[in-house]
Amino acid sequence: MVRYFTKDKGKVVELEESYQKGWAHLCPPFKEGEVAAFARTHHIPLDFLQDSLDIDERSRYEREEEVRLILINSPVENALLLEDNDAIYVTAPIGIVLTPDLAVTITSAKETILQNFVDGKIRFFEPSDQSDFVLRILEQNVFRFTTYLRNLNKRRNTIERELYDSSRNKELRQLLAIEKSLVFFVNSLSTNELLKMKMKRTDFLGIRNNEIKTDLFEDIIIDNSQALEMSNIYTNILGGTMDAYSSIISNNLNVVIQRLTFITIVLTVPTLVASLFGMNVSLPFSDEPWAFAAIIGLSIVFSLLLVWYFQRKKLF
Repeated sequence: MVRYFTKDKGKVVELEESYQKGWAHLCPPFKEGEVAAFARTHHIPLDFLQDSLDIDERSRYEREEEVRLILINSPVENALLLEDNDAIYVTAPIGIVLTPDLAVTITSAKETILQNFVDGKIRFFEPSDQSDFVLRILEQNVFRFTTYLRNLNKRRNTIERELYDSSRNKELRQLLAIEKSLVFFVNSLSTNELLKMKMKRTDFLGIRNNEIKTDLFEDIIIDNSQALEMSNIYTNILGGTMDAYSSIISNNLNVVIQRLTFITIVLTVPTLVASLFGMNVSLPFSDEPWAFAAIIGLSIVFSLLLVWYFQRKKLF
C-alpha cells in the first residue's frame, strides 16, 4: 500500500497522489509489483526499497546519485507470539529514502513508529524538511526502544515476585522470552548507534552548519547510547536472575533428595530388626511374652540414635 501525506497548518493531510516535497509511506499489505512500480515512477533504485523489506537487514546508509537511503532497525511487538518463550518484542527494518522531491518511508511491519506520524501524534515534524523529518524518526525510534525496555523490566520484576512463591516452568519461559527480546534490542541498538555516528561524521544529512539540528542529532545519539546501556544492564540482571533461580531449584532438589534419603535410612533400621527376629530359626527371647514389645522398643532406640547421629553431624 502506498500512501501520500503532507502537512497543512500543522496537521497531517493524506493526498491522493504524490506531492512535491511531501511524504510517501509504503506499508503492508503490498500488491504484486507495487513496490517496483513505485520505484520506477519516482526514479528510486529498487534495491533501496527491497532491502528495507528484508527482516534481517542491518542498519546502514547508502547514496546513489541524488537518492539517499537510511535504514534503521525499530522495535515492534511480536505478531507471531504463540508460546510463552517467544520473544515479546522483535525488531524490523525501516527504510527512509530521500529524493530531491520526496521523502519515502517503507517497512514490512504494521505497527511501527511511523504509524504515530501517520496518525498525527507527532506534532513537530515537517516532511518538506527532509533532514528534520529523519531526525524526528530517529528520535521517536529511540523513545520507542526506551519505552519497551521499561515494559520488559516491569515484566521481569513481576515474574521474579511470582517465582519467590513457586518454581513453575511458566515463569521461567516468560523470563526466556524477555531475554530473547533484549538480545534483539542490544543488537539493533548497537547497529543503530554505529549508523548514527557514521552519519554524523560524514554529515550525511547536511546539517553541520545548523546548530539546532546538530544539537538534536547529538541528543539522539546520547539517548541511543543510554538505551543500549539499559539493554545491557537488563540483560546482565536477567542472566544473573536465571542463573540464581537455576541454582535455587537445584539446591531445593538436593534438599528434598537428602530428606528422602534420611527418612529411608531411619526406616531401614526397624525393618532390619523386624526381619532378623522374623526368621524361622531359634533367636533370643523368642519364647518370652514381652519379646514383641522389646523388639519394637529396640527398633525405636536404634532409629532415635540414628537421628541423633545425623543431627550431630549436621547431615539433616
